[in-house]
Amino acid sequence: MQLSNSEEQLMEHLWKLEKAFMKDLLEAYPEPKPATTTVATLLKRMIDKKFVAYNEFGNSRQYYPLIKKTDYFSKHVKGLISNFFNNSASQFASFFTTETNLSASELEELKKIIDSEIQKKKK
Repeated sequence: MQLSNSEEQLMEHLWKLEKAFMKDLLEAYPEPKPATTTVATLLKRMIDKKFVAYNEFGNSRQYYPLIKKTDYFSKHVKGLISNFFNNSASQFASFFTTETNLSASELEELKKIIDSEIQKKKK
């Protein structure tokens, strides 16, 4: 199950806030802010998709994410690698490093991250 772009944007706010009432979510948006009804519709869809849940306090609902940001994006990236790169992480890495116009320092940073992960796996 995936989120639409507008749902992802709302989810970003919810991940940052951890728990939020409607007014908190609306305040998190930059101007021009979406209509309350728009956010309510997005929240309903996200509840139906099991990404968000809420606690009721009288007439108010406090929303919270049911999935961690890292888990969501991990599945997203795995799907990307599977669907577009024949399930090959090296094809994905090759595309990512050549087609995203990374600087030498950014590539060095990636190399450090990869070297660190290699060392962890060897232990």
